[in-house]
Amino acid sequence: MSKRPHPDVLPHGELREVFPNIYLVTGSMKMAGRPLTFSRNMTVIRENSELTLLNSVRLDEHGLGQLEKLGKVTNVIRLAGFHGYDDAFYKEKYNATAYAIEGQSYVEGFDLQAAPYFEPDVWLNAGDELPVEGARLYTFNSCKVPEAVLVLLREGGILVSGDALQNWHKPDVFFNFMARIMMRFAGFVRPCQVGPGWFKFARPAASDLRGLLDLRFDHVLPAHGEPVIGDAATRYRASIEKMAGLAEQHEA
Repeated sequence: MSKRPHPDVLPHGELREVFPNIYLVTGSMKMAGRPLTFSRNMTVIRENSELTLLNSVRLDEHGLGQLEKLGKVTNVIRLAGFHGYDDAFYKEKYNATAYAIEGQSYVEGFDLQAAPYFEPDVWLNAGDELPVEGARLYTFNSCKVPEAVLVLLREGGILVSGDALQNWHKPDVFFNFMARIMMRFAGFVRPCQVGPGWFKFARPAASDLRGLLDLRFDHVLPAHGEPVIGDAATRYRASIEKMAGLAEQHEA
């Protein structure tokens, strides 16, 4: 394993409570090898005095102070195969238990053959017990790069997604000039859709995509874009069915 320094803190917003004991903070990320900066979200779940972070985003000292007022950072769960580069920071700073989906790799950029710079404490598969009460994983087993969503059995069903489900209505304050132009042109800036970049590179099977429609969820907290509060399964249906159809063409 080849360790590397923790990435610098990038601009981010304030923690906000979206459901009781469920918080979200929007930060930013720079795409490796491209002049693009855009937004990403971290979800924080509080149970008693313990915090579980999903889609981790490194916070500045003020943000860490806000986090510590909520409780102790105990767990970090990586859902997205193309995310996770702040997991090691939270592992080191708080001695949190790091979870990742079986088959994921912590590498720089998109070179999946590179030596990993970090290993999680626990590898997860669908059906495994999670450190969050009333939660389960839905995994995309067909993907070239493993991916999962976490389903919380509360508030009518809350789905926390990585790159699979996104909800960018418009470029936000964390988009730089090039991202505002290029990502809109490439179809990334649309509400309630399967992530187009993720679909292209991860190549999920049609059956895995359609399996999302069998889940019970009213809300989505995506890694990219605004939370979808209410009627989320219906609002994502058209995009899921469209991309499942494209996946079937690739499989034929």
